[in-house]
Amino acid sequence: MSSVLYDVPGPKAIARNRILGVVTILVVLAIVGFFVWRLAATGQFTAQKWSAFTYSNVWMQVLQSTLATLAAFAAAAVGALALGFVLAIGRLSDHAWVRWPFTAVIELFRAIPVLIFMFLLYYGFPVIGIRMEPYWAVVIALVCYNGSVLAEVIRAGVESLPRGQGEAGYAIGLRKAGVMRLVLLPQAIRAMMPVIIAQLVVTLKDTALGFIITYPELLFYAKYIGAQPSVGSPIIPATIIVGAIYISLCLLLSYVATLVEKRLRRSPRSAQVAAAAPQQAGTDTELIVAQRGLGKNDASGL
Repeated sequence: MSSVLYDVPGPKAIARNRILGVVTILVVLAIVGFFVWRLAATGQFTAQKWSAFTYSNVWMQVLQSTLATLAAFAAAAVGALALGFVLAIGRLSDHAWVRWPFTAVIELFRAIPVLIFMFLLYYGFPVIGIRMEPYWAVVIALVCYNGSVLAEVIRAGVESLPRGQGEAGYAIGLRKAGVMRLVLLPQAIRAMMPVIIAQLVVTLKDTALGFIITYPELLFYAKYIGAQPSVGSPIIPATIIVGAIYISLCLLLSYVATLVEKRLRRSPRSAQVAAAAPQQAGTDTELIVAQRGLGKNDASGL
């Protein structure tokens, strides 16, 4: 029986896959070409529509909006990671009186949409006498939502580890905090790093919701410059430029995450853990016999 998921494709399967690949590429190019044609037909590529971006002041505003986006993302990312660790550790507690409140907080934060959270912080809190700047409303909403999601990601990573990892920590005298900090969490973070980075990319893109509460990030400025009739109301050109900036930021974040992941895999600590992992050379019976001090040839006498 083969141990692979799929057999090696034959000549017919290879030809069919190539045909499907070519057809898919042609369909995608046709869709992109249709949209480009419609943009050109409606005058979105004319000089008047792009004249606003010939002024240095406009690009300075775009730069400031990008920095505002990155400022909100940086604070939200750090806060979400910290909150995620705290909530995950509380969710993994052995005590029900600790575990259930943390579980309730996680489920509550995950259930509330980010936009509603921002509305509540920015428009709702002034009703009770608490006024909040748009920046903090954006950051707190992103921290609460993404922190609760990261808490579940970290919890899933810890629970996916073999039970022997935790038991080995207890066997050498570590307590629950030491086992979590020294044994389980480092392995869980390495295992779930792609998911954590994907959630951070979501956090970066969700900063665009801040334009609804007047936070001056990229989308807010794109909407502002796109509504100026003096420069031809360039909403499509502004959207294209802002979209390209978002794509560049997400690609840069993914690239940095890939480098971090590779560095973690090559770290000496990871190599030591892999080298120290016991390798079972025989059957379970032979391993039990060896641990009891019996010879491997005595297994038949059990």
